[in-house]
Amino acid sequence: MKSTDLCLSSGGAEVVLATSSDEKYPPENIIDGSSETFWTTTGMFPQEFIISFHKCVKISKLTIQCYLVRSLRIEKSLSKDPVDFEVCTEKGNSFSLLQLPEFQATYLRFIIKSAFDHFVSVHTVMAEGVAENI
Repeated sequence: MKSTDLCLSSGGAEVVLATSSDEKYPPENIIDGSSETFWTTTGMFPQEFIISFHKCVKISKLTIQCYLVRSLRIEKSLSKDPVDFEVCTEKGNSFSLLQLPEFQATYLRFIIKSAFDHFVSVHTVMAEGVAENI
C-alpha cells in the first residue's frame, strides 16, 4: 500500500481541539496542505492541538513545520475518543523532522510546552503512512 500524508483535511484529518484560536490564523491551517498558512498561539504556554484521523493509521514519518517553539511533546492515542494519550517523543530546539519508530494512532496531540517568544506559529504537520484495515 502506498504511503501518503495522513494529516490533510482533504484526506479526512481534522483538528478536534486547539487551546487558542485567531480568526485570521485558525488551527485548520495546520492540515490544509499549505506551508503559506498557519495557526498561531495567542500567548501563554503550554498550548496544544489534537489531530484526529477518524480511523487507525500507521505512521512511519512525522514532520512539523513551526517557528519559535522551544519545547514540544507529541502524544498518540488509539482510543475511539481523544483520551488515554501516550508520549511518543519530547523534544527541544531542533525537531522539524522527527525520527520515531513506526507507530499506530487514531489521534495525535501536540503540546507546545515553551517558546522563544510570546507567540508561535505551526504551519504544517505531515504524518507519512497508511490507513490500517482493522
